[in-house]
Amino acid sequence: MATENQVPGSVGTSASLSLRLGQTIFSSASLLFMSLGVEFYSYTSFCYLVTIMGLVIPWSFTMAIVDGYSVLVKCPIRQPGVLLIIVVGDWVLSILTLAAACSTASVVDLLLRAENPYCPPKFCSRYQISAAMAFLTWFLSMASSLFNLWLLPSL
Repeated sequence: MATENQVPGSVGTSASLSLRLGQTIFSSASLLFMSLGVEFYSYTSFCYLVTIMGLVIPWSFTMAIVDGYSVLVKCPIRQPGVLLIIVVGDWVLSILTLAAACSTASVVDLLLRAENPYCPPKFCSRYQISAAMAFLTWFLSMASSLFNLWLLPSL
């Protein structure tokens, strides 16, 4: 019989720690590519991406610390109330991250395909890299969400 400790990627496992560290790294990279030396505030979708990445970074880093502690003391989190908060937080941030990544990618595409390109290629390439990093963040965030949602009914 499988126990809830065998759910890969759920809170308190080394796989979850890896997912959280990946989320932190990719969201930080997305934020840095969008905001360093670039005037991102000219477009609402870029501001939205910066805001969401600013929320994802502390959430993912905090969850990585929780996962790291749980792995070190070999005591995964299994309280239904705490796990429910984590699942809801993951799902909300995952959906917001997908929305930010999609809106940024579509605006960059529009800027590149306009008759007169509105942004220099150097800036647009940074915007594209930022959107790609946001999509990678979303992918890892959705994986964390699904693993934790899978664990929730077993409690």
